[in-house]
Amino acid sequence: MKPILTSTEVRAADAGAAERGVGVARLMEAAGRAVALWCRRFLGGAYGRRVVILAGRGNNAGDGFVAARYLSVWGAGVEVWLLGDPERMAGEPRENLDRLVEMGVPVRGYRREAFAAALARSDLVVDAVFGTGLKGAPTGEAAEAISCLNASGRAVVAVDVPSGVDADTGAVPGEAVRASLTVTLACLKPGLVQYPGASFAGRVEVEDIGIPPDLIVSSLHLVEEEDVRRVVGGRRPEMHKGEAGRVLVVAGSPGFTGAAAMASEAAVRTGAGLVTLAVAASLNPILEVKLTEAMTWPLPESEGRLGPEALAELLRRVQEFDALLVGPGLGRWEGTRELVLGLLERAPLPAVVDADGLNLLAEVGGPKRRPWPTVYTPHPGEFARLTGGSVAEVQSDRVGQARRAASEWGGVVVLKGARTVVAAPDGRATINPTGNPGLASGGTGDVLAGIIAAFLARGIPAFEAAWAGVYLHGLAGDLCYEVLEPAPVPASLLLDSLGPALARIGGGSRHGELQARLG
Repeated sequence: MKPILTSTEVRAADAGAAERGVGVARLMEAAGRAVALWCRRFLGGAYGRRVVILAGRGNNAGDGFVAARYLSVWGAGVEVWLLGDPERMAGEPRENLDRLVEMGVPVRGYRREAFAAALARSDLVVDAVFGTGLKGAPTGEAAEAISCLNASGRAVVAVDVPSGVDADTGAVPGEAVRASLTVTLACLKPGLVQYPGASFAGRVEVEDIGIPPDLIVSSLHLVEEEDVRRVVGGRRPEMHKGEAGRVLVVAGSPGFTGAAAMASEAAVRTGAGLVTLAVAASLNPILEVKLTEAMTWPLPESEGRLGPEALAELLRRVQEFDALLVGPGLGRWEGTRELVLGLLERAPLPAVVDADGLNLLAEVGGPKRRPWPTVYTPHPGEFARLTGGSVAEVQSDRVGQARRAASEWGGVVVLKGARTVVAAPDGRATINPTGNPGLASGGTGDVLAGIIAAFLARGIPAFEAAWAGVYLHGLAGDLCYEVLEPAPVPASLLLDSLGPALARIGGGSRHGELQARLG
C-alpha cells in the first residue's frame, strides 16, 4: 500500500528528517531537482524551451526556485514570477531566490497583463505557489494569477499539490490550478487522491526526496493490486465448497428482486462456496428463475415483505452460514425493520449491511455496536441519513467522516463514491484507486455488497475484506469501461467481469471473452 500523509504528518516527517541531519536545504534541493527532471521529461528536453515559474513565498516556492535553476542550467529559458513581497521571504527559499538572481534568471513581480503575455510565449508553467500549507480559498493576486494561468491553456507541472487544492481533504473552495502533472514530494497527499482535488492534479508522480522511509508513517493508504492479491490469494488444490465460505443473503421485496439476485450472484462469482438467498415465499419462484448457482430459501412473509415472522426461522439455521448480507432491495417497512434489527443483534455472524438495511438503521438512530465483525456500505446519501448530517458535509471530508462513523459504530465503514473510502474502528483507512463514472448505475452497489460478503465468508478480516472487495469491484468496472466508455456499466455486465478481474489480480491479464461479449 502507498502511504498517504496529511500536511501535519508531512511536517512531522520533515522535522524527524532534520533531527537526523536531513535539513530543509537538502530536502528542497532534492525536491526542486526532481521537479526539474519531470519538467524536462514532460517537454522532451529542456534546451530552448520556455518555462514560467509562478511562485509564492514559502518552501513550495523554494522548490520552484531550485527547479528554475536546474532548468536554466540545462538550457531552458526560465522566467520567475513572484506573488507577494519578496522582502518578506526568508530562509532557504530566499537563499535559492538569490542564487537565481545571481545567475541572471529573470525574476519579476506579478502583474496580470505581463504575466499573461509570459504565459502566451511559454511551453510549460511550474506552479510553486502554495503546496500543502494552504487552508481556504486563494485570495487577491494569488487567485487572479491562478485564474489567468488556467485561462492560458498552458501545460502545468504542480509542485507537491496544485495551488488551491486542500492537501488534506481534496476540497477546492475557490480558484485552483489545473495541473497536467503533479510531482508530489516524499508521499501522496489526501487531496491528490480524493475528488474534487484529484481532478485538478492530472497525472501524479511521487518523488523520494531523502526523508528516511521509517518516518513516512500514516494510517491512511492507497490500495494497490498486490495488496489485494495478498489478501485474496488463490484456492488450495484440495479445497471443497464448504471451505470456500457459506453466505446467507437476506434481501428482496416486490419490485426489487433484481437487487437480491445481483447481490447473491456477486457472492457466487467472487468465490463463495455456497450462497443461500432468504426471500419472501411469494417471491421465491421469481428468484429461482433468476438464479442458477445460488440456492433460495422461501420464508414466511407479509404481502411479499420479510418481517418478524421470518426471524425465528432465520435464527434457527443461522449457524449453518459463515457470513450474513442483509439489505439489498429489502424495503423499508416497520416489520422489515424489526427483522433487520433482530438479525444484527442475535445472528452470531460477520455481516455486511447495505441499502435498505442501512436505511432501516437510520430510522432508529444509526447502527449499534455488534460483537461480530460488521461492514456498513453507505453511499453519501445513506451515510448522511445514518449520521444526521448533510451530503455536503460528508463529501467535504470523506476520510474524517468515515473514520468517525467507524469508531462510533464499532464496524468497518465503506463510504462509496469516486475514490471509495474504507475505514476501520481503530482509525486505519484506505482510499481505492479503481472504478470509473460508468459504475454510477443501478445495481452496482448490490454487486459490491455480495463481493464483500463472499470475502467475509472465507474468513478474511472485515477491514481487509472491505477494501479488497472495493478494489475488485472497481477493477471489474474498469474492464467493462475499457469497452463501453462513455456508456454506463450495467450491473449484469459488471457481474460478468468479476471472473476476469479476479484472474487479473491472480496474475493473469486475459479478459478477451468479456470483450467479445461487450463487443
